Amino acid sequence: MLKNILLLSLQISFLGITLGGNVLIWPTEGSHWLNIKVIIDELIRKQHNVTVLTYSGSLYIKPTYTPSLTFEISKVGFGKERIEEIIRKIILIWLENRPSPSTIWRFYHEIGKVFKDFHMLCREICDGILKNQEQMEKLKKSKFEVVISDPIFPCGDIIALKLGIPFMYSLRFSPASTVEKHCGKIPYPPSYVPAILSELTDQMSFTDRIRNFISYSLQDYMFNNIWESWDSYYSEALGKPTTLCETMGKAEIWLMRTYWDFEFPRPYLPNFQFVGGLHCKPAKPLPKEMEEFVQSSGEHGIVVFSLGSMVRNLPEQKANLIASAFAQIPQKVLWRYKGKTPATLGANTRLYDWIPQNDLLGHPKTRAFITHGGTNGIYEAIYHGVPMVGVPMFADQYDNIAHMKAKGAAVEVNINTMTSADFLNALRTVINDPSYKENAMRLSRIHHDQPVKPLDRAVFWIEFVMRHRGAKHLRPAAHNLTWFQYHSLDVIGFLLACGAAALFLVTKCCLFSCRKFGKRGKKKKRE
Repeated sequence: MLKNILLLSLQISFLGITLGGNVLIWPTEGSHWLNIKVIIDELIRKQHNVTVLTYSGSLYIKPTYTPSLTFEISKVGFGKERIEEIIRKIILIWLENRPSPSTIWRFYHEIGKVFKDFHMLCREICDGILKNQEQMEKLKKSKFEVVISDPIFPCGDIIALKLGIPFMYSLRFSPASTVEKHCGKIPYPPSYVPAILSELTDQMSFTDRIRNFISYSLQDYMFNNIWESWDSYYSEALGKPTTLCETMGKAEIWLMRTYWDFEFPRPYLPNFQFVGGLHCKPAKPLPKEMEEFVQSSGEHGIVVFSLGSMVRNLPEQKANLIASAFAQIPQKVLWRYKGKTPATLGANTRLYDWIPQNDLLGHPKTRAFITHGGTNGIYEAIYHGVPMVGVPMFADQYDNIAHMKAKGAAVEVNINTMTSADFLNALRTVINDPSYKENAMRLSRIHHDQPVKPLDRAVFWIEFVMRHRGAKHLRPAAHNLTWFQYHSLDVIGFLLACGAAALFLVTKCCLFSCRKFGKRGKKKKRE
């Protein structure tokens, strides 16, 4: 009897420990939502209550209500078409002005104009919640303990501060990485840390370093003209003079969706935690019909091809070019594609509206993965040790493929200029050259050899912030300095002034001595 009572008491004590808290999510569209959804599911599994704060014109975020998951939807004056139009403009700019030494200025000029439109949309989304007093009061009564925000859509931090609760960020990188640099205070030495969108590695020649330096300068210029335009908005919303950077600098933890299997070594700060690949998981069995097709490939195996959720089809000419290349390999091909069936499609290739990408990449018969270079897909390939053919199209995809090329796990083809032979040669290289598979497996071993799984690490830091009402002990003192103090310009100025004063005094003394000795010499001559 006593044993049962003790056991019951122990169970009750454990129940008290595992009771969850209330978490508010401020998400972003596309693959960002897919990542945060994984965190949401794990938080719910650990008995936390999650509320997602989104807007009526969302493109990818579909409300699904459960006892532990609710959605707060703010009304906005636009529909999905406006977001789709901005995405189309961004893709078009990249296709026409891929950043290079000859196009870099035009690229940043054009992308800057689209970002201005994007930020106007973001302000409408932000207004939709901040100016809805009834909804804000409802959020205050919900007693949230932390806000998890994506800085691509500004405003989550404003909501957190108005609710009086700590906030965290979840991101791969911000546009031009200026948010991490200027607001997160991460060091970015241009001598060996490649600028985002530069397609450079940490091994740079002199001309590469010139290009890298120019890239940083243009990104800083873009930051000053676009991101800092939010300063007045933040000041008005929070009721005091402030800036976007000052507010973002108050983030307790930055959950970075990357890791050293992907990144080049570089300095980071203690409140930046790596959770790259948190969405990856062991492969599950394929649907019966798909498994039969995969097994029919025999010893040659299969190739998986997907350009992500945002690119559903290709121009007919480009699709025929790719299909023609596929028809010339012995492997079976599973291609996620919603466009018109290419006329050159071979018997070894099947088209699907959707494929279980992670499960296919984890299948023992998979020989190569053809990808646009999205971070999620690359991490699934790393997780399962699959070499890649990169077909980057926009945003961070070029950089992601550049990283995989530098690590020997991928070959890149140019979507604009490639021929069927180029595509075929790249695919054959990845499949037939064993070094690509070996390097992919090496990255996979690095990824798996971590003391804590990425998803567990993400949830740990979320719960840490909830338990301690923040993580101020990890926040560097750099956030309390002005820009001239941070760069020691005041110290340098003082030392230069002291040096100048000393030089002035020495010069004056020398001149005085010279004049004195000169007068004494003239006096002796007269005598």
